[in-house]
Amino acid sequence: MLLGYMRVSKADGSQVFDLQRDALLSAGIDPQCLYEDLSSGRRDDRPGLAACLKALRAGDTLLVWKLDRLGRDLRHLVNTVHDLTARGIGLMVLTGHGAAIDTTTASGKLVFGIFAALAEFERELIAERTRAGLAAARARGRTGGRKFKMTAAKLRLAMAVMGKPETKVNELCRELGITRQTLYRHVGPDGSLREDGRKLLERRHG
Repeated sequence: MLLGYMRVSKADGSQVFDLQRDALLSAGIDPQCLYEDLSSGRRDDRPGLAACLKALRAGDTLLVWKLDRLGRDLRHLVNTVHDLTARGIGLMVLTGHGAAIDTTTASGKLVFGIFAALAEFERELIAERTRAGLAAARARGRTGGRKFKMTAAKLRLAMAVMGKPETKVNELCRELGITRQTLYRHVGPDGSLREDGRKLLERRHG
């Protein structure tokens, strides 16, 4: 069964679901299997998404118009894809940067593409925040950049792609905004957790 999820950020009528709804219906979804939210992607209290995820069963596929409709936070996106895969549920993205994502194929190369798209998504966020931070610092007469560090979301991405023959460590580090030394302190060449990585995840879940 196909289920669709839609989201717009503003509830004042300035944004509507029409474009997303038309695309999802054209993909073959029954109108009764569409779920929606009027809220920012950063908010955790999204009843439409919660109901959609609850309704999904093994063998179903969740369709979204664009990857950012699921959320603007990389950690949430990674966790959602991981949970869906663990439950035997597919995810398809119809357009935008993640349009090649279709986990129903179970292709190793495509799985790598998912995480690469998510890594690019985070890289863009980091770049945007860095530019904003530097501009604010310059306005106050300060110069210099921000310190880059490993996060739980970056760690999960690194674990997923390390050890794959197509992975280029330098490119991965550049996408995640970390150094090779930071990467290898947390993750082994085969994607296994190292001591710093275990400590990071323990702090995250502690």
